[in-house]
Amino acid sequence: MNESQVTTNQNKSQLKVETRKDHYMLDPKIKVKKKKTKKIIRNWELYLFLLPTLAYFVIFHYIPMYGVQIAFKDFLPSTGIWGSEWVGFSHFTRFFESYYFWDLIKNTLGISIYELIVGFPLPIILALSINEVKDGLFKRSVQTVTYAPHFISVVVMAGMIIAFLSPATGVINHFISALGFDPIPFMSDPSWFKSVYVFSGVWQSTGWGTIIYLAALAGVDQQLHEAAIVDGATRLQRIWHINIPALVPTMIILLILNVGSILSVGFEKILLLQNPLNIDSSNVIATFVYKAGLLDAQYSFAAAVGLFNAVISAILLVIVNQIARKRSETSLW
Repeated sequence: MNESQVTTNQNKSQLKVETRKDHYMLDPKIKVKKKKTKKIIRNWELYLFLLPTLAYFVIFHYIPMYGVQIAFKDFLPSTGIWGSEWVGFSHFTRFFESYYFWDLIKNTLGISIYELIVGFPLPIILALSINEVKDGLFKRSVQTVTYAPHFISVVVMAGMIIAFLSPATGVINHFISALGFDPIPFMSDPSWFKSVYVFSGVWQSTGWGTIIYLAALAGVDQQLHEAAIVDGATRLQRIWHINIPALVPTMIILLILNVGSILSVGFEKILLLQNPLNIDSSNVIATFVYKAGLLDAQYSFAAAVGLFNAVISAILLVIVNQIARKRSETSLW
């Protein structure tokens, strides 16, 4: 190999190195990847703080999904999940064809929609009202009184409801009797169960929900109100055209979350208030899964009903989120 060939090979090698460098410098994907890597290294403490939360969801939410397959099997604890016989959709078919299917759907949707209609606007109204109060002491007192019931446990709440609504010794029925009316059997009459459940829940959660909307109202620019006052706008006009539009993004997010959990009525409170006399209107999907799975040991059947509930809730969440994203700029994703 002569000297000219060596020089040519060196030039080719140098050209390849420069081309590779130019490729890395010009390729936007590589640039973005390097920037992300540097950002992660620079903010590693923040990512370290995320690890406990990530571990929680992985351990308690994603790993248990392994057990979802028992909904498609005739699960026996003695044989385990893999050893149990595969039965496909037979448990779902059994649930859909059962006589209590539509009763469970009707009760679950009835309580959830009732609670959504009554409970969703009340925190908004209360937040708008408190925001207009100028007396600081009165404002703080109202906030404390309204959100304090949120910290009462479900068990204590259920005990209070049963004690207050008792036909013989309840404070509410004593007041009704004092007005000259007959005592009302609230907890034994199925027609009263939904109202008792919803309004007790509204009393317990309205004040807490109000805090979220008050935080949104705190971000409203006061210059907008000052300009509206100069233009002659009344207080109601300022609430309608300034405060309510500021609450709309928060309202949409909370509405999406509420609709997504419309079939997931918590069974704790319902189970504590439930009795054989009001079972016709208090038996919902959550309590049915609890009784079928834990009390009757129908593990596969209960898993199938719970999976059905979760799938429908996820579908509702996606649909409502898509509608919100098309109608407005606010959505979960």
